[in-house]
Amino acid sequence: MNSMWVASTLFFFSLVSIAGLFALKEWERRRSRVLVPVLREKMDKLSFYLKELLAALRIDLEKLPPELLHISRNIIHEVALMAAGLLRFLSFQAHRFADFVSHKHSFQRRAPRSEFLKKVIEHKKGVSGEDEQRSLE
Repeated sequence: MNSMWVASTLFFFSLVSIAGLFALKEWERRRSRVLVPVLREKMDKLSFYLKELLAALRIDLEKLPPELLHISRNIIHEVALMAAGLLRFLSFQAHRFADFVSHKHSFQRRAPRSEFLKKVIEHKKGVSGEDEQRSLE
């Protein structure tokens, strides 16, 4: 609510100022007289400089979107590479930690001791062997 009062006040102040400048210009024209000519000359020079600056800024702003796109692409690329490197490092550390807490310290596959597991493996080999024979026929 407070910002609305500030915006309204600034708007009406600007509107009254512009109307005042037009009234001053009309008063000077009728009297054929310029109030504070030195200040007027300085303000005119400043206004022309500001106009040139705004024209140059407009040209630079037209170049800005492609530059921002290029910069943002490079930043996203670098962030993705850093994230991949971090994840790879964390993956290695997770494996090191798993080996550290494991009582074996290195996992090696060997034949199962359980009779049930041996039968399951033999059954799978038999089924896949039958499938191979069927596919050959």
